Amino acid sequence: MKADLRGAGVRDLGRTGTPRAGDRASLRRSNLSLVLRLLRDAGPRPRTRIAAETGLPKATITNLVAELMESGLVREGETERHGSVGRPSRTVEIDGRTVCGIGVEINVAYLSLIAIDLRGEITLRHRTPLDTRGTEPAAVLDQMAQAIGEARTTLLAQGVTPVAVTVAAPGVIKAGSGVVSYAPNIGWQDVAVTEGLRTRLGPGAPPIGLENDAKLGAIAEYLVAASSDIHDLIYVTGETGVGGGIISDGRLLQGSAGFAGEIGHMPLDPGGLPCACGRVGCWETLVGLTALLRQAAPPHDPVHDPTVDLEQRLTKLRRRADTGDAATLAALERIADGLALGLALLADVLNPRAVVLGGYFTHFGDYLIDRVRAEFSARVMAPEAGGCEITLSSLGFSAAARGGAYLALDRVYQDPSGTAASVGAGHTES
Repeated sequence: MKADLRGAGVRDLGRTGTPRAGDRASLRRSNLSLVLRLLRDAGPRPRTRIAAETGLPKATITNLVAELMESGLVREGETERHGSVGRPSRTVEIDGRTVCGIGVEINVAYLSLIAIDLRGEITLRHRTPLDTRGTEPAAVLDQMAQAIGEARTTLLAQGVTPVAVTVAAPGVIKAGSGVVSYAPNIGWQDVAVTEGLRTRLGPGAPPIGLENDAKLGAIAEYLVAASSDIHDLIYVTGETGVGGGIISDGRLLQGSAGFAGEIGHMPLDPGGLPCACGRVGCWETLVGLTALLRQAAPPHDPVHDPTVDLEQRLTKLRRRADTGDAATLAALERIADGLALGLALLADVLNPRAVVLGGYFTHFGDYLIDRVRAEFSARVMAPEAGGCEITLSSLGFSAAARGGAYLALDRVYQDPSGTAASVGAGHTES
């Protein structure tokens, strides 16, 4: 599947910013980045137009484009003619089929890996069931390292170099730490993910980053929504818990220490059930996957079996809803009411243009969406819900890993000249 990357851009979502020009080499890196980002965000265009839009001399653009072509990041596109006179010009467009970013998601029920090239096309994907909570963190890191290593070997054999890996994990992650500080739903506390993976993968491994899964899901959803000119959204994912990622004016909201988005632990039911975080009545106890399964099926039911792929279990539950199973339908109604309650509070505070429901919510979208929208509109204080639209994700459970792959690719846009070196090194190793 190919995503339309124009007009969105992880440029607004990464943390490092545009390279600053302090000497000739850094100025060239900055100019290469400027040209590559323009082609990504605005689409193919001839060199003369690139020069006009960047303010750089035509001769400089010619040299920069040649360097980007040599790196395999751009290529010649179609011929474009302006007006009825004058020579037609060849456009320049994003290529990047020889580089990719890898996103890896640690989920309560599975481990997922997706590789995406610079054109937004998936070059490799893999998912395996995994009872993460019932497995020691070291063993989970072993499996992750094995999956990354195998993926890297496969990609290099296809002539594709992974430039970086971003791991998507649930729970609290301090910005830039590489550590999962607290993830109650998988039983992790102070797990050094990036260091553990670097040690296991050894020399030559691509750079590894770590981010909250819902924030990465929000990045992936924003790349979809931005094509509809939506730049303020909240992504809410239904997993064992409930996670959130907030995009404000095209930027991922991190908070002062990177903890923004822990919406699943809003206390919405003070007299309710205990939460994995140690508190009572958190939003995820009302609408998380655990809540749905608990309300829809008794404990011994196969839909609770963590060794079975999650989507298979949800498909089984979906069939029950389709055949009119009373317990399943009643559970979905309660989930819809709980969703509307929390979403209305978020909309009152943040006034997003859209709320995107992901994760397991997408499997039951037609059972949830109308009731959620009606209850949501009745609860939001602003007229017409403040212009907020509630939609269902088209990415499902792949959003977090996709977002991780896109964020990993941001390294290319930060330093296109460094990509050439990494590609060369990768093919030498292969």
